Amino acid sequence: MIDPGLTILTAMITPAVLISGAGAILMSTTTRVGRVTDRIKHYTDRFRALVEGDHLDGTLATAEKEMIMGQLEIHSQRSRMLLRAMTGLYVAISLFVLASVLIGARELTQGTTGVLPTVVAVLGSLSLAYATLMLSVEVRLSAKATRQEMNFMLRLGERYAQLYDESYQRSAVREGGASSVPAESP
Repeated sequence: MIDPGLTILTAMITPAVLISGAGAILMSTTTRVGRVTDRIKHYTDRFRALVEGDHLDGTLATAEKEMIMGQLEIHSQRSRMLLRAMTGLYVAISLFVLASVLIGARELTQGTTGVLPTVVAVLGSLSLAYATLMLSVEVRLSAKATRQEMNFMLRLGERYAQLYDESYQRSAVREGGASSVPAESP
């Protein structure tokens, strides 16, 4: 004969495993929210510095301001997606806990809870699916933001390389004429 206590615990295990999985995703999502918040603060501070005149090149400052505004929009979207995902994860965890309790109650009352534990568990699964969908959208936004920032950094690097090259050639001419400037190879 099967021990009724063991039956109850066995029935309650499945939602507990789902709770654990949703909790791990929630912790990762919380970390991502912190990163987005840090990026928004960084861009806000940098934008403020640019507006107050902390830049070397007006053209680059304008380009950086445009890049920052684009980054802030993307990170704002990311923040909304993460908030939705976190809400979905909290709802899923709550529903899985409730399903586990209802499964235990059903076992203790010899089945008077009907299909309610199953319905609650399915709703928890749907909430978990919604949350992971929001996270997948957020990951794509994160990649888009990274690409935009990398493109700007490449432009910035090219501009500073030009500035360095121009200043190098000017100093070489002042120090000893054209012979100090290395000849370009064909």
